[in-house]
This record gives sequence, structure tokens and C-alpha cells, in this order.
Amino acid sequence: MSQHGVGPRAVTRSVAFLTAGVLAVPALTGCGTEDPAGKPLAAPDIQPAGRDRIADGGTLRWAVDSVPDTLNTFQSDADATTLRVAQAVLPSMFRMNADGRPERNPAYLESAEVVETEPKQVVLYKLNQQAVWSDGREIGAADFAAQWRALSGKDTAYWTARNAGYDRIQKIERGDDALEVRVTFSRPYADWRSLFSPLYPKDVMGTPDSFNDGARKKLKVTAGPFTVKKVNRKDDEITLARNPRWWGEPAKLSEIVLRTVPRDKRAAELAAGTLDVAEIDPSAARRITVAARPQSSSSPLMGPGADRSTADAPRSRAVAEGSNEKAAAAEETADRKKPRKAAAKYARQQQALRGFEVRKSLEPAFTQLALNGAEGPLADERVRRAVARALDRRELAETVLKPLGLPAVPVGSHLALSGQAHYADNSGALGGQDTKEAQALLADAGWVRGGPLKEQKKKEKEEEKAAGAEGEKAVGEDNKAHGGQDPADHLAPDGKQYKHPARGGAPGAYAPKGTAAPANREAAPLAKNGKPLTLRFVLPSGPGSQTLRTVADRISRMLQRVGIGTDISKVSDESYFRDHIASGQYDLALYSWPATAFPATDARPVYAKPVPAADGSLNVEQNYTRVGTDQVDQLFDEAVSTLDESKSRSLLRKADSRIWAAAGSIPLFQRPQLIAARKTLVNTGAFGFGTPVYEDMGFLKKGAKPAAGPSAKGSPVA
Repeated sequence: MSQHGVGPRAVTRSVAFLTAGVLAVPALTGCGTEDPAGKPLAAPDIQPAGRDRIADGGTLRWAVDSVPDTLNTFQSDADATTLRVAQAVLPSMFRMNADGRPERNPAYLESAEVVETEPKQVVLYKLNQQAVWSDGREIGAADFAAQWRALSGKDTAYWTARNAGYDRIQKIERGDDALEVRVTFSRPYADWRSLFSPLYPKDVMGTPDSFNDGARKKLKVTAGPFTVKKVNRKDDEITLARNPRWWGEPAKLSEIVLRTVPRDKRAAELAAGTLDVAEIDPSAARRITVAARPQSSSSPLMGPGADRSTADAPRSRAVAEGSNEKAAAAEETADRKKPRKAAAKYARQQQALRGFEVRKSLEPAFTQLALNGAEGPLADERVRRAVARALDRRELAETVLKPLGLPAVPVGSHLALSGQAHYADNSGALGGQDTKEAQALLADAGWVRGGPLKEQKKKEKEEEKAAGAEGEKAVGEDNKAHGGQDPADHLAPDGKQYKHPARGGAPGAYAPKGTAAPANREAAPLAKNGKPLTLRFVLPSGPGSQTLRTVADRISRMLQRVGIGTDISKVSDESYFRDHIASGQYDLALYSWPATAFPATDARPVYAKPVPAADGSLNVEQNYTRVGTDQVDQLFDEAVSTLDESKSRSLLRKADSRIWAAAGSIPLFQRPQLIAARKTLVNTGAFGFGTPVYEDMGFLKKGAKPAAGPSAKGSPVA
């Protein structure tokens, strides 16, 4: 589950031609005054309830992917659990609303605004006078200044993952009183709202030693509705406890326990009663949906293998083979017990899962097809554009989202999602699915059907030498024996298709080797300089990546229709990003990027043009496709430096159009967000864009009902 408020920018974003200026870019504004940003495609699904309906106390047991190596979100090994902890225990000046847009967090800020633009940009923060750290000290300018110095990039002793935005600050000082903080920028910074979220105490940020090590294993001083009570690495748990110094509405829960549970074990843990909420995969969602249906004698609650007839075979087989009948009877009894035991266990789990429901929305992240433009066929923009034009993105979105009852709308931007301020569908800069256009682009790039293939020719000669005429005869007889499909219906090794003379083959069927076969040219692979057009498609092999593999199979079939072959390579989840995506060892790959409310800052390193480093290597930052242009970089630089929000949005939409035109990555669909939650748990679930409000989470009082409203259910999971 993606968490926000602290935002994806709190850690390094991770998991990934022809001159763009000559390409036609469509108009960036919608018809009339309609906002091209639109609305979010799916609402949050959190089972909302008023605080008066929620019981005081209780422990929420929440599955996470890992206990993080650090609790400092600004370090490179921070992860999603680091963010979740920070949201519950640390100040955040701004948080995300349901539309994925930043809004002032009143728990910490009375106001924040740009009060001067000349000669320098100055932002004045007025803090909530009740806001204090858990040690009783007021939150103030000293904390802001310590964080700026740590993250400015000027002191390399601080092991920071990033310094974007903080490197533009010139000075931080106290305002007219202790509740005011004045931040003066050396250069204009459009995304100033992204800063100080989260805000760490000066105890953590004050020195390199405290920054590097002080917040890795514990957080002594916090300022949220919860505190970090214990980090138990032995049991893979983090326990958050209600903060007695919290000045806002007191947390309804006494504790939140974040426990590491592998994705494929979560359904069983939910059924066992050891979890209250967990992000789940589609198969687990289907189990919970099935469990909620009325039971019948033919219900899936019986589980697999419950039919007694499956145990009849061993005994009859043993008797028939002359084995001891007593031994056969024992074997039969054992075989019968196995499916019965499995069915009984499955039925018990399904019964327990009736106490849960699936809450679903769309995650603030999108899955994309990445095209490595560093070398090989995809270094040619025409080939990349052909790949893009071969794809039916709506079909791919429907493959993933329609069975889950979620809106299946292709993502139209690299920089934002529908509903966010910077969103506009700029995919027209590249164009939609068009087989003929894809084929024309490939032909223009020199890839033709039926061209000579060096490797296939060599293999063909070896096969002919080994098999000879007798081999040809055997092939014909084998096909006849298997239902009569003629070898004429198969492609020969060189890509041609031959007709059997007994069936009246066309003249020229036995033309000399190398003769073109025009009638069958469409079936031959594309080739250039003796090499076929085959792209290495790298995918993770883990059980949680089945959806990606399904999408990859669909993409491969779409590419095959225009003559592009794919060689699918499945690698371990551990090495997928590190050894393949980040290092550029792929042609095609599928991975996701989180959405951000601050694309001028956060998206720039993802799409920046790679530049040579001092050691001769290529510095790609986070642009793992290695595709970028000077014009896109310039548009990002202009967007982040203007304080006119409308102008900044326009510049970013132009940048997005040019990113589309370069075809380094193709956004496909917004990721589904499936959360299994106990039915009595409220204000928790699939948050969508919105920042969770941890103090309002809890369990309903006995007899209380949740509120009707934005958590209304969509279609059930199929």
C-alpha cells in the first residue's frame, strides 16, 4: 500500500532519438474551461465513521513487507514502512487530500505562504502554538534550520539520499515570535510545499552522527498521534503507542503493530486472527469475496480435492496389480484423509475470512513499459515509437483492473494521475494503437520481413546436413499421424512457408533456397543486417508478480503482430531492479513509479537526459530507460523555478508531451489497491491518494454502524 503525506518524495523514487522539438505536440488545454486534470478515477475505500462511533483502545495489527533498516526517510535504504511510521509519529507541514493535491496540515500549521518574491522568495510558516515534541519542547525554527543544513548537500558527512529543494534555501530564521519561521530561498522554488514533510527534531538532524545513525533503529523524540514504542527485529515487528503529549484529537487506538508478513501468507494469517488489515493480491481478494457469499453444498468452501471418488483409484489399482489388499486399503484410507484434511482446513479458513472484507481503490502509482534506449534496436526512436503504437493500452488496463471491478482507464501522463493538479492526457503526442503506423515506422528504420537471418541460415545448414531427405519424409509422416496437419501449415526455419505437392502446392514451392515467398511474407520475422528484431523482456519471477507476467504476455502478442519478437527472461525478485533495471540489462521491462504532487522536483531525475560522469560512466540518475532530451530538462528547470502555479503546470504538461514523443516509457494503468480489513475496523483501508489520519483509526463500538459515503463499494472482485 502506498502511503502519502510524507509522500513518495521522502525516499529516492524506486520500484524506472529524433529531436523532440520537431514532433507535433497537441494542444495542452481541454475544450472550453474544462480542467484537464479531471477527477480521481476511484474514491478512497476506508469504511469512514465518526469518532463517537469508535471504541477507545485496542491494538491494530497491520501487515507490512518489512521492518525497515532505518526510520530516517531521507536515507537511501528507507522503504514504505519507514514512510508509514513517519506519517504516524512525525510532523508533516502538508499532506495529500483525496485528489492527490497538497493541503496544509492544521495540526502543525496555522498558515504557510509566500510573503515576498523580490529580491528573494520568502515563505513564512506560522506554527500551531500547541505543537510540541514528545519531550515537551516546542516545534520551532531550530528544527527547520537543522533539517535544512542536513539536507542542503553542502556537508557530505550527512549520508542523505537527496537534497532537492533544500539546496535552494539561503537561510532560515525565527520570525516575529517563536511560532513563526521565515525561509528565504536563493532561487525561486515552485515546490516549496514539499519541504519539511516529514520534519525531524533537531536532535536527529543536528549532527552528521545523529543523522546517520541516531534515527536508524529508534526515534526517541516524535510529534504525532503515536510514538515509536519498540522496534523488534527478532519478531519483525514495530509497535507504535498512543502519544500522551499529542495536542490534537487523541488516537482511538492504544497501539498499532506493524508486522512483517509475506504476501502469499497474508490470507492464512488473516484467517488465523493474527492480522486486522493487510494489502493483498487478487487471488487472496477473491478468496475473501467468495467467503462472504452464502454457502451451499457445492460451495468452494469445500476446498480442492473433497470428492471421495479421487481416493478410489489407489485401491482398485493396487488390487488390479496383484498387491496386498490390506496394504491397498491402508493406502486408500491415507489418500482419503489428505484431501479431507485439506478441505477441512480450507473450510475453517474461509469461515474465519467471513469477518473480513476487501476495500479497494487505485493506488497513487502507475505501471509502465520501459524501453531501454541506450543500445540495440531501441536506441532508434522509430523502433521505440513502433513498440508504443503496437500496444492497445486500454486492453492492458482492462486485463488488470476490470476483473477487480476498478476503472480500467489508461494513464495519460508520466508526471501525474487523473485528479492531480498537473494531470492532462498528453498521449496524443505519440498516438494510439495503430498497426499500420507501427509497421511503417519499422520499415522506415530498415526492419523488413523475410530478410536473411544469419543465425537461422547457419542452423538450417546444420539441420539439413544431419537430417537429409529421410528427415523430411519423417516429418511428413509424423504430421499425418497426428491428425493430418500438413507441414505446409508450418514455417520453415528460414521463415518461409512451403506447400506439399500432394495438395496442389503453388508453382515455385520448391524454388531455390533464398528465393522470396511473397504470399507468406507477413508470417516471416523482421530482420536487419542479418539479425531478427527480438527484444529481451525482463520480468520478476516471484509469486507476487503474476499480474506483471500476464501483462507481459499480452504485450508480447501485440508486438508479434507487427513483427517484433520478444525473448522473455524471468529473474529473481531480488536481482530484478538492482541487476537488470538499474544497470540497463534489458530491452523491455515493467515496473511502477509512485505519483507525486511535486513533479517538477520529483520527476525530473526520472526523465533527465543522461550525462557522462567524471569516471566515463553514464550518470542516469533515475532515468533507467536512458532516454532524455535537453528540451525536457529545460522545461523541468523552468517549471520548478516559476512561482506562477498555472504557468508551472503548463510547462510540465509540455514536458510530458515531449516525454511521450520520445517513447522511452509508456504509462499503462494505475495500480490496483486491494486491502483486506476486519469489518469492524474503520477509517482504514484503501486510502487512494489521501494521507491516512492515524488518530481516527479504530474499531466500531458494539452495535455501532459505519457512516455511509465515500467508502461505498464498487463491483465485487470477480
